[in-house]
Amino acid sequence: MRINTNVSSLTAQEAAQNTSKTLTSSLEKLSTGLRINKASDDASGLAIADKLRTQATSINQGIANGNSAVTLLQIADKSMAEQSNILDTVKAKLIQANTATTSTDGRKAIASDVAKLMTQFDNIAKSTNYNGTDLISSSAKALDFQVGEDATKGKITLSKVNSSASAYGLSSLTSITSLGMASAATLQSTVDTAINTLNTNRGSIGSTQNQVESAVRNLMTMATNVKSAESIIRDVDYAQESANYNKQNIISQAGSYAISQANSVQQNVLKLLQ
Repeated sequence: MRINTNVSSLTAQEAAQNTSKTLTSSLEKLSTGLRINKASDDASGLAIADKLRTQATSINQGIANGNSAVTLLQIADKSMAEQSNILDTVKAKLIQANTATTSTDGRKAIASDVAKLMTQFDNIAKSTNYNGTDLISSSAKALDFQVGEDATKGKITLSKVNSSASAYGLSSLTSITSLGMASAATLQSTVDTAINTLNTNRGSIGSTQNQVESAVRNLMTMATNVKSAESIIRDVDYAQESANYNKQNIISQAGSYAISQANSVQQNVLKLLQ
């Protein structure tokens, strides 16, 4: 028997140290809720989880962009809806002017009403904006919305919409001072054409909004699935880790007992010396 080097005790101490490290790691996972707290826990898993987290962040920003785009499109649509109401009223007034029961003074009053309505029509076009961006005026431009993580595939474009009086050939109505039956009849046709063009522009905005909303719904589903995939890799399974912690705790206690027993074996040498 050798007493200078207690191999049994050293072996037990090494095992106890390893168990202690495992126990510390298990406690860390239970306290943070994460299975991967550092690269050494799972290097490849960390790389995949981080990539999924980046993807989820990008998707969530795409969703935010889409919701902002929907708000912008709704602003444009509501303004054009009011413009549509104005053109409906203007047409009704032109029909009123194009009848023999309306007097000359009455037609002048109608012309004044029409001019004021068309001035408001233009004011709506000029004042409709989102965060300083003109939406339906002559200075409006095509708008690109990135609704997704890909700069190209996630882009939805709204073509330029110019809903000013001049764009519909109605500039003369903003300053009209008089109306005759003949001019009232001619202008009715012009207003009808403007109404059709306005409805086409509103339809373009509506279809773009539907496209954006569809993209947002798809992104929301993707975000849920991506976060779920990340959770499977990164998050700890509490039931499994709790069981592992209890196991390591028992092993640790057993290791402490083993060390005490290994140290007590040395005492047997004394019996040989007696």
